[in-house]
Amino acid sequence: MGARHAGRQAALQMLFQAELGRLEADDAVAAFWRNFEADPEGRSYADALVHGVAGRRAEIDALITKASANWRLERMTPVDRNVLRMGAYELLVEMAIPRAVILDEAVELAKQFGGENSGPFVNGVLDRVAILLNRIDHDRQV
Repeated sequence: MGARHAGRQAALQMLFQAELGRLEADDAVAAFWRNFEADPEGRSYADALVHGVAGRRAEIDALITKASANWRLERMTPVDRNVLRMGAYELLVEMAIPRAVILDEAVELAKQFGGENSGPFVNGVLDRVAILLNRIDHDRQV
């Protein structure tokens, strides 16, 4: 498993913990790393994701809401909601990471930590977020 993938897994767990425990990002990060270890690259990527999502949460949630026509954020499972937040954040700021990689990673996390329909749901919503952000793969015409 690559460092960024491990970082995404850790970030998802921290975001989940922050949301359910009503914690600030710094508190969720500190609590998580007291109990788990990671290589430095994975850890720094996880921390950056958590702080990035927290810092732009209103913008990210608005994007997700716009892209998920018939789903309110409150109706989504906490896992799906936080996978979507991470993926939307990466689509917003990580221009060096191809859109397909961001979507694939998000779908894998949704399958690993979410429910039976989480993978397709996350894929569909993040695909629409990517289109809204004009993050189109070179080989894909929209």
